[in-house]
Amino acid sequence: MKTWRVSDVMTRDVVSVAEDVSYRDLVDLLVEKRISAVPVVDEFRRVTGVVSEADLLRKIEFGGDGQPRIFESRRRRGDRHKASARTAAGLMSFPPVVALESTPIAAAARLMESSRVKRLPVTDDMGRLTGIVARSDLLRTYLRPDSEIEADIRAGVLRAFLADDTDGVTVEVDQGVVRLSGQLDRWSATDIAERMAGQVAGVVQVNSALTYALDDHRVPPPPPFASY
Repeated sequence: MKTWRVSDVMTRDVVSVAEDVSYRDLVDLLVEKRISAVPVVDEFRRVTGVVSEADLLRKIEFGGDGQPRIFESRRRRGDRHKASARTAAGLMSFPPVVALESTPIAAAARLMESSRVKRLPVTDDMGRLTGIVARSDLLRTYLRPDSEIEADIRAGVLRAFLADDTDGVTVEVDQGVVRLSGQLDRWSATDIAERMAGQVAGVVQVNSALTYALDDHRVPPPPPFASY
């Protein structure tokens, strides 16, 4: 079964900037490209940070007031410092939250949630920028045709894991909702089919009417060892 990865859904034609790009040029770029953030890269295209609209708005928020307050938090002091920065190097958020091309999309979604970001720069194994992935990109798998999802379930789940026990299984997919019906030999086989089908990219829900001949998840324990 294919595991969908960030490289399958990311945008490859990604806009990036060097660390010495000015504040005004950053604003112009975000407005012109209609984007809300841009990765910052060094001379080797390694990602060193990300500049977002929120980073740029610090200059408006503090209005030139660069003096820290006595009881100001460390984060607030950092935001105030950004307000006086003039280039991407001083404005960017770092270290950057990035994803490797090989990252499964489920892991990328969890990383976005835990890091509270809406997009992830994507890098190769050397840390070089190769693309960017947004929340909307991760949702793209749910636009897969039902016929593709059905084919993946048949080839990647039934034939791959239950090759000798799938002749009587019917697979139907309607708008990403999967219905499995038929009979398998064992309860464990139905459990595998239902769980693995739910992991196929684009599956919204699995409704199972599978039955089984042998309930093998209730196998009695072996008799106690007798010592003499």
